[in-house]
Amino acid sequence: MLRQHQFASLCLARGWKYRLQGAFDSHNTPTLELPRWDLTAQYWVDSPEGTRDEDVSHSGIYLHIVTDQVRFARRDATGQWQPVPLVDIPPLVLSEVMRDVDLFVGVASVGNDPTWRDGGPNGRFQAYWQSYAFAELSTGAQNRREIIAELLPRLTLAGVAHIDGKFLVVQGRLRRYEIHLGSGNILMEPNDQYLCIVPDRTTSSSEPRLPCEGDGMLAVILSKAFLLARDDEIEDPAITRQIGR
Repeated sequence: MLRQHQFASLCLARGWKYRLQGAFDSHNTPTLELPRWDLTAQYWVDSPEGTRDEDVSHSGIYLHIVTDQVRFARRDATGQWQPVPLVDIPPLVLSEVMRDVDLFVGVASVGNDPTWRDGGPNGRFQAYWQSYAFAELSTGAQNRREIIAELLPRLTLAGVAHIDGKFLVVQGRLRRYEIHLGSGNILMEPNDQYLCIVPDRTTSSSEPRLPCEGDGMLAVILSKAFLLARDDEIEDPAITRQIGR
């Protein structure tokens, strides 16, 4: 489940052809032309099932889209697109296309948004949010874990934070926290209580963020870690109420 406008911006930045879909004749498939290999990569997306008024903007554009499969295709003698088996795709092409797809999902998924913990409109996507929010790490998130592991010894967090599997574990002065390295969501020990901290987006750039050229999620994770390492100094009542529960 991706935020469509953010997804469209990322497509543009990475050279994919895609037009925003809405409640009109607008269905299209994100495609990446690969003329050197006489191939086209296709990332199938669609509108959410059972789309309702709250899922559509005032201009009729879907706020979110759902993803399906990635395919590679080549035109036959009649000009029709025919699927190409993955075993026939050069490894470099496959890895770079999947890197783009990983970027699209890693940045635009609603699983990264703590305000979606209730599953979004009418709670319809709660199962998706839960499965994404603390899932196994994608390739992009694994790269992020390696970067954070290299940074930690040089940060003031070094004595109170460490990597444990898919989490950055931070020992605060009041509680111990596990920050998911994929979604940035937080669990508090000892009972795995969820801690909702919504990043301030008012000063963030509108430009698409590319790993590791200003990885937005890496910055969010580190900022949360610095905050929670001194949890006894937090003054925001929306956070302190959750920690003190």
